[in-house]
Amino acid sequence: MIAASSLRGCRLLLASALLVAVPAFAAPATVAPAKIQVSPAIDAAVKASTRDPANVKRDGFRHPAQTLGFFGVAPEKTVIEITPGNGWYSEILAPLLRDKGHYIAAVVDPQAVAEGRGRDYQQRSRHSLEKKYAAAPAQFDKTTVVAYDPAKPVFGAANSADVVLTFRNVHNWRKAGQAQGMFQGFFNVLKPGGVLGVVEHRAKADVADADDTGYVGQQQVIAMAEAAGFKLDARTEVNANPRDTKDHPNGVWTLPPTNQHDKADDAKYQAIGESDRMTLRFVKP
Repeated sequence: MIAASSLRGCRLLLASALLVAVPAFAAPATVAPAKIQVSPAIDAAVKASTRDPANVKRDGFRHPAQTLGFFGVAPEKTVIEITPGNGWYSEILAPLLRDKGHYIAAVVDPQAVAEGRGRDYQQRSRHSLEKKYAAAPAQFDKTTVVAYDPAKPVFGAANSADVVLTFRNVHNWRKAGQAQGMFQGFFNVLKPGGVLGVVEHRAKADVADADDTGYVGQQQVIAMAEAAGFKLDARTEVNANPRDTKDHPNGVWTLPPTNQHDKADDAKYQAIGESDRMTLRFVKP
């Protein structure tokens, strides 16, 4: 018979071996804004004279140089931006990636949306963005526009992108019941080791799916990304705004730059500035 003490010793050795065999994932880092490294290439793209002066005025709230540095954007990478809107970030990303990398603007395919106001809106948005690109070939001539179906999104060939970026979009996808499919689409198009960068209006806590304030709980975003297979790699408060009380009559759209508020309250909301935002970096294992 084996002595009890020997059995206990064997169990301890086995437990130690199992602990060594299981890979340990590092806890997500919290990166201070001052510690974010901004490359000369990103700095030059942000400072370029080709940017719309009205867009440049928002830099103090959106911190594009530090945000892109935090997400690991570099001139040689393939970067997909999801629904670029009026091209605020396109003005920075397209020239930055033009010579060595690839900038892809992913827009909703209007034909994938039911006829009516929704399709009309998506058609106008796509036309406006493509018109902007066509008017400035020195910046946008190598930009690719990819149209996707939000119900079953595909953004490109599997494992083809280095970085996927989304700025202030998650609330729309959650309300439309499309968020989890979108995150799965991001995971599919990224290479192993690729980065998903998310900037989103941050609620005080979790919000209902039908919430129409524009804010989303930070843990809700993390849970959606992790459910798609991502690992949270790091977060930063570079786009935080402690002045944002998050209780405005028209949600985030009360604040600049939308400014859906009474004219008499303009000074109040200008003093707050743009919304408080989470900035999260996820990695595809």
